[in-house]
Amino acid sequence: MNKLQIKLIFLFLVFLITSCSYDPIFSQKNYNIKIEDLTLSGEKEINKIIENQLSLFRSVENNDEDKSKPKALDTAKIYSIKLFSELNKVIVSKDSKGDPQKFEKVLVVNYEVFSDNDIVINREIEEKYAYNNDNDKFKLEETENIIIENLAQNITSSIISSIINIDDN
Repeated sequence: MNKLQIKLIFLFLVFLITSCSYDPIFSQKNYNIKIEDLTLSGEKEINKIIENQLSLFRSVENNDEDKSKPKALDTAKIYSIKLFSELNKVIVSKDSKGDPQKFEKVLVVNYEVFSDNDIVINREIEEKYAYNNDNDKFKLEETENIIIENLAQNITSSIISSIINIDDN
């Protein structure tokens, strides 16, 4: 390669890297909400994923770290969430021998959001995903774990959006 091609490739890579501004959803913006109490029941794996994502909004006790910094969450609206999750695996289709060909994961989450001991939101969210069976059971289990994580993340985003939009209604 000549020097001109190398310079063009380098310039292209610099533009590509600097022009793409990836920001995780809900991490940079101050939505002025705080989740004080989170009660989870049902599927432990699902609840763990949801709890990890909601941890951005959980109230954290400060241990005299830096009192000179203003606390952004002091004026935040405080909410409590009670959540029940249920995960089902449904056989969608079978082959001529009666073996499953397609499955569907169905994740149902019922949640209630409380503000000052009053129910503000009482909803049920259902997410589904259909996928093909695989002879390699290890690969099938990995696929199912990825599907479960994606479904739980989608539901958590819906929960957060509904809480953020409470004042808009």
